[in-house]
Amino acid sequence: MSTTQYREGAKLAIVGAGAVGSSLAYAALIRGVARRVVLYDVNGPKVRAEALDLAHGGQFLPEAVIEGSDDVAITRGSDVVVVTAGAKQKPGQTRMDLAGSTVALMQKVIPPLVEHSPDATFIMVTNPVDVTTQAALKISGLPSNRLFGSGTVLDSSRLRQLIATTCDVAVGNVHAYVCGEHGDTETPLWSTATIGGVPLTEWERTTGRLGQAERDAIAHRVVNAAYEVIEGKGATNYAIGLAATRIIESVLRDERRVLPVSRMLAGWHGISGVCMAVPTVVGRDGAGTQLELPVSDDELAQLRASAEHIRAMSEGLGF
Repeated sequence: MSTTQYREGAKLAIVGAGAVGSSLAYAALIRGVARRVVLYDVNGPKVRAEALDLAHGGQFLPEAVIEGSDDVAITRGSDVVVVTAGAKQKPGQTRMDLAGSTVALMQKVIPPLVEHSPDATFIMVTNPVDVTTQAALKISGLPSNRLFGSGTVLDSSRLRQLIATTCDVAVGNVHAYVCGEHGDTETPLWSTATIGGVPLTEWERTTGRLGQAERDAIAHRVVNAAYEVIEGKGATNYAIGLAATRIIESVLRDERRVLPVSRMLAGWHGISGVCMAVPTVVGRDGAGTQLELPVSDDELAQLRASAEHIRAMSEGLGF
């Protein structure tokens, strides 16, 4: 580890230098979210090469130091630690298929990270993210506001992009959430979705767009988006890198954005004891207030089923 003296500023540690970790580092550097970005991976030549490649573009980025190492000590004193390391999802494989091997890896990875950065906020990105978050929470002993998952931040972005394209509006004017599991049982919350403040149900009445058939088709595309990308190029990396960077920004800049991250629930619409994505205020203290937005009876039934799906998998792995 370098003995260089660093200027004051936030330190971001990214665990895993694969497609997701390196894309996340790239996005974070471009956005200027931290003064120091470190990559940690057991593959020393790979992680050092990724850091070097990123550092070579330093002239064109906000001022930052980027380093890579296979020594976990490089993460010491981090403000935010993002865990992307895990088994790679293969074509035809569900996120839950990854659970066993990934959770076993977390039992080795999490303790030394907490030891080196006991005051950090930990963001889990590794799939299946809800189960991995639940396991990491128990392994780490950290409070649930300081260790949470990326949840359905990316899924909600996919939903908003498809709604915007269908209705020919700017994606920034679409407000809609996907909640529940980051995976096959996730649920778009159509009942509270709006475009420019206009409920989607009203939008359908006045424009003839976003009828039930279109909504079902969009929901299907959102759920299967990762599989579509994986089949074509082997991994999803750019969008999750951007989504995770948005979460990191909200923590380090205390933006208090409402993001559907995966945090342990305690009575959210009667659901408790499971890590699942719901709209949450994210800021300097991590994942804070979980917003209990109105949901329809059908949506609530789907969300409860999603929670039970995550719970069953977690309990099957001893968490």
